[in-house]
Amino acid sequence: MTDQRIPLAGVIGSPVAQSRLPRIFGHWLKAMHLPGVYVPMDIVQADLAQVIRTLPKMGFVGVNIAAPYKETVMSIADLITDRATLIGAANTLIFRKDGKIHADNTEGYGFIESIRRAAPDWSARNGTAVVLGAGAAARSVIASLSDAGVPEILLTNRTRVRAEKLKEDFGQRVRVVDWVQAGNAIDGAALVVNATVLGGVGKPELRVPLDGLRPGTVVVDLVYTPLRTHMLQEAEQFGCITVDGLGMTICQAVPAFERWFGERPTMDEPTRAAVLA
Repeated sequence: MTDQRIPLAGVIGSPVAQSRLPRIFGHWLKAMHLPGVYVPMDIVQADLAQVIRTLPKMGFVGVNIAAPYKETVMSIADLITDRATLIGAANTLIFRKDGKIHADNTEGYGFIESIRRAAPDWSARNGTAVVLGAGAAARSVIASLSDAGVPEILLTNRTRVRAEKLKEDFGQRVRVVDWVQAGNAIDGAALVVNATVLGGVGKPELRVPLDGLRPGTVVVDLVYTPLRTHMLQEAEQFGCITVDGLGMTICQAVPAFERWFGERPTMDEPTRAAVLA
């Protein structure tokens, strides 16, 4: 219809050129024959608040938020979901028709959904989860695992004080383990998650002993460049079920796409192929 505005959305970060989100959203819009445009926006922090408040006037229905602004946008939003409050960061902003900016965090949803797709038999009741890292990604992982009902989460980080801070925020279900004992913590775990940047392109390798892994253990690496990290390759040799980080990236985009464009997309192999092309 000529009187209907084409909905606009995008991702804000700095840098943002490396984001896979434009490929994901672009593929869905084309595959579903929907009007809409999704654009990457590299914005300096000094302009962030002004840009976000201006976007709705330009026809934007929402934006994803990338590093380093996931915490900053919390102070810009008018409304914040409980899960974004718990995590302390937002990766999705919805521009409501009443003019208010609604902040949400869909990373935990994307994390759990990616596991369920790759490992359908996994259950939160299977046992202990080990989380490597204590940054923003780890917060989302711990929040989602706690919400799912994992009985115990062993958290380890190179800087222990950061891990202790997460324990304070998430309670007794989380137990901090020294980084040098990470290999021992993995022994017998039902789920192991690398929530650090270690093992990614241009980063040091993740040097945690994995010989405690057992067949059937679900091993997740949130790093997706490279897609098959050394951790996942080694885990496969132990007979583990492996989950790469691209699945979480795609799955966390599903709720935002549905809110902004009115249709729920499918997380399928054509989507992965479009992102990896």
